[in-house]
Amino acid sequence: MGQLRTEKVQELIKQEVSQIILKELKDPRIGFVTVTQVDVTGDLRSAKIYVSLMGSEDQIKECWDGLQKALGYIRREIGKRIRLRCTPELAFQLDKSLDYSVHIQELLSKIKDKDDEAK
Repeated sequence: MGQLRTEKVQELIKQEVSQIILKELKDPRIGFVTVTQVDVTGDLRSAKIYVSLMGSEDQIKECWDGLQKALGYIRREIGKRIRLRCTPELAFQLDKSLDYSVHIQELLSKIKDKDDEAK
C-alpha cells in the first residue's frame, strides 16, 4: 500500500473522529478531547487514535471510559463516511506529549528564575 494513501487515510480518520467526538457523542462523561494523531497500519486494517484529555484525574478517567464505550459507534460512523474495503479496527491511546511539554516548560522556568536570582 502506498505511503501517500496511508497518510491521507490517517488525516481523514483524524478529521472525522474529531468531528464525531465534538458534535455527535452525547455522553456527558466526554469532556475536552483533542485528537492529536492517528497511526494506521500499512494494510489499513487497524488504527491507533492518540487523544489528549484535559481536566482532573477523575475527569480524565471518566472521559476515557466514555471514549472506550463509544468506540463501536465511532468505528461504524467511520465506515459510513470513509469508503474503504474494510473499516479499520480502532483503538484509543492516551497522548501524554502535551503533559510532558508542560512539565519541561515548568522546569525551564524554574531554572530561569534561579539564574535571575543568582545575578
